[in-house]
Amino acid sequence: MIGHDSSTPPFPMLLSVVCVLRNQAKHLEELVCEVSSQLASLVTDYEFIVVDNASEDDSMRVLKRLTSESGYPNLQVYALTKAVDDSTACWAGIENALGDFVAVLDPLVDDIRFLPTMLERAADGADVVFARNQQKPQQGFAYRIASSIFNLLYRLFNGVDLSKEAPSYRLLSRRVVNFILRHPQPVISYRYLPATSGFARVNLEYSAAPRTQFNKKLSQSIEQGIRLIFSTTRTPMRMVTSLSLFGAVANLLYSIYVVLIGIFKRDVAPGWISLSLQQSGMFFLLSLVLLVLGEYILNMVRLNNEGPPYHVSQELTSARLTRKERLNVEEAEPQPSNRLQDARL
Repeated sequence: MIGHDSSTPPFPMLLSVVCVLRNQAKHLEELVCEVSSQLASLVTDYEFIVVDNASEDDSMRVLKRLTSESGYPNLQVYALTKAVDDSTACWAGIENALGDFVAVLDPLVDDIRFLPTMLERAADGADVVFARNQQKPQQGFAYRIASSIFNLLYRLFNGVDLSKEAPSYRLLSRRVVNFILRHPQPVISYRYLPATSGFARVNLEYSAAPRTQFNKKLSQSIEQGIRLIFSTTRTPMRMVTSLSLFGAVANLLYSIYVVLIGIFKRDVAPGWISLSLQQSGMFFLLSLVLLVLGEYILNMVRLNNEGPPYHVSQELTSARLTRKERLNVEEAEPQPSNRLQDARL
């Protein structure tokens, strides 16, 4: 934490902090208290946005209490009707944020105490600040293998390692948020666009033990990874066209080979080996082409038929807002009009 002698926070800005929580009713007040106390001493004004990802416990009851008159100031809550992936839930909060900068963090994994360092780099002119925790939550073996394959493919296709160059703990300027809003698919592009858009970017690393160890759903992560790859790069489709061209050329050359054999060789043995190899190779290419095309078709169908990526069922706002308290404005009692005064006389 940055030390300062005066009572004035070191960063004069409106900062929005977005976090996604699900089924954390027991720890909600502790998390909100920690984040709010850090932000109050860090910036001149802030809003803490909690996106409840369709919790099935008493999270909403706790959040209603935390936003009451006796609760915490500057707390904004968006409750989703159904559980969505983390990127979609994060965007639900970012899209409604008002800050000059927007920080996205998972308070169960990311360290809020590293936020001042990120704000320092933003004050130096960075529009995007990424922070990567070297200590990651433990995941299953199958998840780690799938994650490594996805990061390898995405780095080959897009030249970006999302796990190292675009971690989920990030600080975005208002210019970056507005840029993502202009994208046709901001829910998807939010994950990778800040690392490839050309804005001034800083990547930082720190080490802090996560609060919890949890396992992500492998099936949901695979689906999200496939969607991200097929919706953010044309390389898979370029591979399809290249394979299709290779198959056509190979078939043409094989046909020429068969014709030449028929012309120059009289005693032709049954060519079951060549025929088998040709058929198996062509069917392999055909299957691969159909696989990639099928993924693109599924992605287009999803975009056309799914409707909104998220829907907010409830919205709560703190009864206390520090920006209003600093205005020092008192509500005047309504005065009776002159006509009523004349009537009384």
